[in-house]
Amino acid sequence: MASRPKLSGIQKQVLALYRGFLRTARLKAPEERRRIESVVSAEFRDNARNVDHRNFVYIEYLLRRGKRQLEQLKNPDITGLATLEVKK
Repeated sequence: MASRPKLSGIQKQVLALYRGFLRTARLKAPEERRRIESVVSAEFRDNARNVDHRNFVYIEYLLRRGKRQLEQLKNPDITGLATLEVKK
């Protein structure tokens, strides 16, 4: 049985943020939950493909932005998640 490689601190933060979004999505209405999960999955997948893994400054920026969005999404008055097109 092969062991998994150890994750770096920043990788653990990204995974924790992703799980946080999925957990928070469970608290929303079912149709909105599916939309949130879809948007979050697409954002994370897109960033995993397009962001240079050595660009720590940009990755940390994305983490901070994601944490702010997650805190907003946790607000019971917020029903959904919007996406923004950011030119790189």
